[in-house]
Amino acid sequence: MTEPSYLAAVRESYDTVATAYAQRVKNPAELDPLSRGMLAAFAELVRNAGRGPVADLGCGPGKVTAHLAGLGVPAFGVDLSPKMVELARKAHPGLRFTVGSMTALEIEDDRLGGILAYYSTHHTPPELLPVVFAEFHRTLAPGGHLMQAGYVGNDELLRPTRAYGDHPVSYASHLLPADRLAGLLEQAGFTVTARLVQAPGEGLKRPVASFLARKPA
Repeated sequence: MTEPSYLAAVRESYDTVATAYAQRVKNPAELDPLSRGMLAAFAELVRNAGRGPVADLGCGPGKVTAHLAGLGVPAFGVDLSPKMVELARKAHPGLRFTVGSMTALEIEDDRLGGILAYYSTHHTPPELLPVVFAEFHRTLAPGGHLMQAGYVGNDELLRPTRAYGDHPVSYASHLLPADRLAGLLEQAGFTVTARLVQAPGEGLKRPVASFLARKPA
């Protein structure tokens, strides 16, 4: 499969900002209560289902991967940026981190008990989100759980040129309505079991939508 062209910009940008990103992004324990609560609910659902490990896709420096592990979930991380994976391995040597793309995961069918996509799908052009969500569905075991969270908007396209301490970046961010994201998850074969939309505030710059979904058994 030919790699989508936008991935090169995402990879290069996050390799550039990786160290600054790791320093600036909060640890999960410092997040607002609702965000912590959704992560805790996801971890409990995965533990109770007992269907396999959790892949933290777009794991960055591994802070959320480690948080899930601390909640009793067997978790590993995948990220497009080799530099992010390098930082994650150094910070959390007891966990597994690999370089990979969520558009073509090197994971067997029905292998995972859970998938976390935490602020990691917004760089995907909307027309390619079905490809990503199809990969989530393929690799998740029947009865497994998905949590997808990130900023939402009214079909906004953001093209920053500097980020995380004025480092150059070339990625784009696509902020879609929460209803459309829910619809895309359902079209991919998931049952959306919970949705939380948070207004700006509590440290949030923009509205955030978090979804819990399940692959039917």
